[in-house]
Amino acid sequence: MISISLVVAISSNRAIGKDNQLLWHLPADLKHFKQLTSGHTILMGRKTFESIGKPLPNRRNIVISRQEALFFSGAEVVSSLEKALELTKDEKEVFIIGGAEIYQLALPIATTIYLTEVEATYEADAFFPVLPDDEWKLLHKAAHSPDEKNNLPYTFCVFQRKSE
Repeated sequence: MISISLVVAISSNRAIGKDNQLLWHLPADLKHFKQLTSGHTILMGRKTFESIGKPLPNRRNIVISRQEALFFSGAEVVSSLEKALELTKDEKEVFIIGGAEIYQLALPIATTIYLTEVEATYEADAFFPVLPDDEWKLLHKAAHSPDEKNNLPYTFCVFQRKSE
């Protein structure tokens, strides 16, 4: 069975973006993201793909959009999360990388969440939903202090859906 993993970085107020842009720059989080997703399929909404600006290398890029006849060089475009998952049904794990609407759709079927908590508050227009405690258990947590490359404290967390 396919494992559906969400990869997200959130601020203290659950913000994930504003005006289709990331709110902070943390090289360690970008490296962590690359290590997790390289060699795998990543699913994302159109706005997330457009904010990145190009397909991410060494990954199968699938973009979900309601817009018909949309084409992005180096990426597959489908009209729904269900169609994206149909394309990836033979894979072991796929990663959903945003944005807010796609996270909301995928959360009920996700099995793992790789969440980076950024210890700062931001004004935003995109937020990550609250994880119900009765559905998710924290498997791993690694806190990091600011350093010469990363100007904010952050914590890498891994959550797994609790068994029924």
